[in-house]
Amino acid sequence: MIEAEALRKEFDGFLAVDNLHLHVPAGSVLALLGPNGAGKTTTVRMLTSILAPTSGTARIAGYDVIRDPAMVRSKVGVLTEQHGLYERMKGLEYLDFFGEVYKIDKATRRKRALDLMDRFGLTFALDKRLGEYSKGMKQKLALVRALLHNPPVLLLDEPTSAMDPLSAKQVRDAIVELQRDERTFMITTHNLTEAQMLADQIAVIRHGRIIAHGTMAELARQFVGEPVMELKINGGLNGLAAQLSDRVTITDAGLNWLRYSTPDPEQTNPALLRHLTALGVEVVTLAPITRTLEDIYLQVVKEDEG
Repeated sequence: MIEAEALRKEFDGFLAVDNLHLHVPAGSVLALLGPNGAGKTTTVRMLTSILAPTSGTARIAGYDVIRDPAMVRSKVGVLTEQHGLYERMKGLEYLDFFGEVYKIDKATRRKRALDLMDRFGLTFALDKRLGEYSKGMKQKLALVRALLHNPPVLLLDEPTSAMDPLSAKQVRDAIVELQRDERTFMITTHNLTEAQMLADQIAVIRHGRIIAHGTMAELARQFVGEPVMELKINGGLNGLAAQLSDRVTITDAGLNWLRYSTPDPEQTNPALLRHLTALGVEVVTLAPITRTLEDIYLQVVKEDEG
């Protein structure tokens, strides 16, 4: 649904995006991570036919961003960092204006606007001027605008910035719900916890290059090693770590707990539990040590710098 091959953008000798490859299938979420100036915004502008690539190709919902810019724009909803809201307009008036730009008939655009305003808790603000909206309300209205023409692809830049926790949850829930309808998302964000919650794929861009790309599990294995499990038992270990060392790789141990790494927890853990039961060991818990996207991201950047 989102495809880019060898995408490249140069500005007066400065290479903003360098040989970028992406494939985001229908119904999935890609989180594009990277520091400010890494090339995220330039990538989004090329994917929405706002900027022409210097070289390479990109397609949105099957339409080429150079040959079919009008069709690309009809298939994509965009939430940008600068919303460009017309602050003298009222909320419903603003959405009606954009619905007309998208050539949606009056009855349909009104229904969609009211439904979306209700979904994001903005019904009370239908007749307020946008200049009276808080930052979070403006962010939600900009997202409503991006969804108004019912696009199959959404490119969202920091979708929950400036939002209170309840509003941010409403947006995350909406993304999950829309994904079930085979909507495709590319989200650029600095909120790594949110990216971890939502994304099927994660790509890290730095100096215009994708330096890491994969699922959370794939990136964790590549950059922070095999999964690590923690076992806690009743009583002391009493030499248990040594007894298990031929079965798993012990990485750490304490009075009544130990940690081990394994390339295949689905196979290793049941076998280990059967062995412990046979030994008469009472297991209190066996759980994975959580590796966060922040851990992975920091290691990706560190290795790129090295």
